[in-house]
Amino acid sequence: MDSIITETAVSEIVWTQVGSIDDIPVLGSRVVRTPGGDIALFRTAADEVFALEDACPHKRGPLSQGIVHGRRVTCPLHNWVIELATGEAVAPDEGRTGHVPVRVEGRSVSLALGEAKLSRGGCRKACGHV
Repeated sequence: MDSIITETAVSEIVWTQVGSIDDIPVLGSRVVRTPGGDIALFRTAADEVFALEDACPHKRGPLSQGIVHGRRVTCPLHNWVIELATGEAVAPDEGRTGHVPVRVEGRSVSLALGEAKLSRGGCRKACGHV
């Protein structure tokens, strides 16, 4: 999953194909290396796929090495719990990691890298988060 395969534009959003859902273990993750930094792809037990900056908002721990449970991941360094859909830390912790919009068509996984807002959290128009 380290290579970027193709890009397609839909409604002014450029989607970059990064691999197959089968490349991501259930309740696990894979890292996609991009010029803007590493993106962790997560797969839930329900086959939902999420993408976050591979850095916890607390001490920048590698979220890709954390434990996926439900729609959350627990950072391996200090046990912060992060919402996969938004990158928000779960209370009582506060903070947010960058979120990247994901599209799954069939088994193909694509990211809207241009819509990502890394290091400060959130994404632009592709998924509606601010």
